[in-house]
Amino acid sequence: MPISDKDSDGAIARLLAVMAKLRDPNGGCPWDIEQDFKSIAPHTVEETYEVVQAIENGDFDELKDELGDLLFQIVFYAQMAKERGLFDFYQIAGHVAGKMVSRHPHVFGDTKGIDSAGAVVDLWETNKAKERSKAGKDTSAQPASALDGVINALPAMQRSVKLQKRAARVGFDWIEADDILDKVEEEIGELRVEIEAKKPKDSGESIESVQEELGDLLFALTNLARRLEIDPEVALRGANRKFETRFRGMEAILRSKNEKMTEKTLEELENLWIEVKRYETKTNDSSIKKNHS
Repeated sequence: MPISDKDSDGAIARLLAVMAKLRDPNGGCPWDIEQDFKSIAPHTVEETYEVVQAIENGDFDELKDELGDLLFQIVFYAQMAKERGLFDFYQIAGHVAGKMVSRHPHVFGDTKGIDSAGAVVDLWETNKAKERSKAGKDTSAQPASALDGVINALPAMQRSVKLQKRAARVGFDWIEADDILDKVEEEIGELRVEIEAKKPKDSGESIESVQEELGDLLFALTNLARRLEIDPEVALRGANRKFETRFRGMEAILRSKNEKMTEKTLEELENLWIEVKRYETKTNDSSIKKNHS
């Protein structure tokens, strides 16, 4: 009897059966059969970002769909692991459930005094460090470090934040945001020096020193965002959306005049950008007044 996708008790079993059939050498899907852990990994990253986009769009129908796609990625890995005798989906689920219980002794155990999100994060990091030590991950050829466990595969900006948080836990941190702003200004100055040094030289010359200083500046800006309790990824995505909206607004104005952007000078385009910004501000002000009327 086919399992309905509305049967909550059988939905996971049905999904696992679908995946097994797709990977079946006898009658399965040729594309699914050819995949391995490495070939699927880029798709997992893409699906994760599509989940984030659905959340930012506030589209919960889309979110349900994208979460399903992300869950399918996990099921895909589980099926490939099962075929190799490594582990299966239920072992994944059981392991993470046990790990969550272990890391939340204030919920599932007798630990007291955990009454804020900050205290939970501190407890979480402490428990993770204990787990790494117990598993032998901190007893390699290198001495244990406060930075252990921050994986290299993370997006650079996200990894910066995690490295900074780990360093802050042992006291290596700026006290005030103004101190980090001073550091940002210092890094901008150093970047200017390197850019100026390259100007008279052959454009084909290496720009490694400029790249290094730019990296330092980005790291400082990420640190500032962390100190202000702002997710730099969220801030940058917001800036991307704003840029896209304004740029499309410029294109719309030019289309209405049967004009092309490539025919405009940079000064004309800058004036057009300012026009779009003013319209945006005026529209936002009108919306605020309407909501308060």
